[in-house]
Amino acid sequence: MKQKVMDGLQRFSKAMFVPVLILPIAGILIAIGNIFTNQKLLEVVPFMNNPLTKGFGLILSGSLVSILTNLGVIFCVGLAVGLAKKKKAEAGFTALLTFLVFINAMNKFMELRGILSKAENLQGTGQASVLGVQILDMGVFLGIILGLTVGFIHNKFVDTEFRSAFQIYGGSRFVFIVLIPVTVMLAVLLTYVWPFIQMGISSLGHVINQTGNFGLFLYGSLERLLIPTGLHHLIYTPFLYTSLGGVEEIGGHIFEGARNIYYAEMANPNIHLLSRSVIWDARGISKMFGLIGACLAMYQMAKPENKNKVKAILIPAVVTSFLAGVTEPIEFSFMFIAPLLFVVHAALSGLSMVVLNLLNVRAIGPNGFLDFLLYNVPLGVGKTHWPMYIVVGIMFFFIYYFTFRFLIGRFNLKTIGREADAEETKLYSKAEYQEKKQAPPVSVPKGATEVPVATIIEALGGADNFESVTNCYTRLRTVLKNPELVNETVLKNETGASGVIRKGNNVHVVYGLAVTKVRAAVDEALGFDAAEVE
Repeated sequence: MKQKVMDGLQRFSKAMFVPVLILPIAGILIAIGNIFTNQKLLEVVPFMNNPLTKGFGLILSGSLVSILTNLGVIFCVGLAVGLAKKKKAEAGFTALLTFLVFINAMNKFMELRGILSKAENLQGTGQASVLGVQILDMGVFLGIILGLTVGFIHNKFVDTEFRSAFQIYGGSRFVFIVLIPVTVMLAVLLTYVWPFIQMGISSLGHVINQTGNFGLFLYGSLERLLIPTGLHHLIYTPFLYTSLGGVEEIGGHIFEGARNIYYAEMANPNIHLLSRSVIWDARGISKMFGLIGACLAMYQMAKPENKNKVKAILIPAVVTSFLAGVTEPIEFSFMFIAPLLFVVHAALSGLSMVVLNLLNVRAIGPNGFLDFLLYNVPLGVGKTHWPMYIVVGIMFFFIYYFTFRFLIGRFNLKTIGREADAEETKLYSKAEYQEKKQAPPVSVPKGATEVPVATIIEALGGADNFESVTNCYTRLRTVLKNPELVNETVLKNETGASGVIRKGNNVHVVYGLAVTKVRAAVDEALGFDAAEVE
């Protein structure tokens, strides 16, 4: 039972990447639009102060705000596509139709019950206008509920076929036929149930706000601690896209969730200071600064004869973490062989967010330094207090450095470069460490740019062992028939993987930013549908 639950959570977490990874693109483009409309920047660069460039900036940022006001339908379609095992395009189209059926069914039922509020002022009523239809305000949860429903029914009935005159009603059309009564009944049921859920969500948000910095500390720590499971984004997603992360009225529209709020505030020139909810997306301190200090400590505590190897391994990981916010290559260097350091890292990550909150820093810093500059510099110091974010980051660089150095020396932790003489200096996976690396290492040629796809497939048990292949930011996520056939040593030594995670039949191979190229090569070799990008 436990394994089934974990498999379900793994599949849900992978499917969530379909809509979630699109939203930062909107945020970056809104930030670019702000560059063309930032009044202080226009004073410094006067040639940009003209109707053409300012108009372009207003259109770019203003048009993308519409994505934030329609997250329900975006998550509904995205989740359905991510969960569908086959015929993903049909699943997405069916999800869109289902969403339209739901909102109109709920609206008509609420009208029959006489509980529709006046459309002129819906704030505080628990109702909202979705695609022009007034329903209960379910926010992004509506999209998640309908996406899960469509994904489940699509997978169950998409292969249903009929004969003779009923032949045209098979496949995805039959899926929609089944979904119509299910969706209508769901709309009726949620009309009664959702007000109680709204109360529960509000109470949870109240508890988090009441616990203040302690709640923020737990949030930041858990987001890191769940990295090994691949479920860490299930911690922060509700705070970024639902009312748990805050509710603000901006430009006459209600926005829920930290990321939705600050995207809207970025696009609104009348906002002079980002709201406090931005703290829920200030997770980049450990990525840009803290882990860099940890790497310096591991390098200095390495054996003298291994320092050149350690430097060659850690420098690319440091650059990736600092610039892009991809931390797994560093975290995997101590996650399994020195779990104490990983727990300390998680605690320091949560503590860094508390410090930012205490200092009233409103800077946007979820990932790496490139995003940090693009988001905050155009908004200005007054709107974000971004220089203080860097000051706190430098402080945590030293905290990480001295803490890691002390713990490594005090407990003689076998971090990278401190292995026994018989062991090789490199990044280890859990199974590899336990097996003490029985197989001899083989290095990938430094000049190699082609993906060793045949080796990857063979190390994962061969082509017949694959059930599905997906990917996220850094991981090749596979579901295998027999995970015991996986050769982690080959994956680490011959394909450039920095880590391997096993959870039942789910096997994740960490390739960092190169994962997209690896995924495409594996899809092509196996003949899989490459449209399932997560």
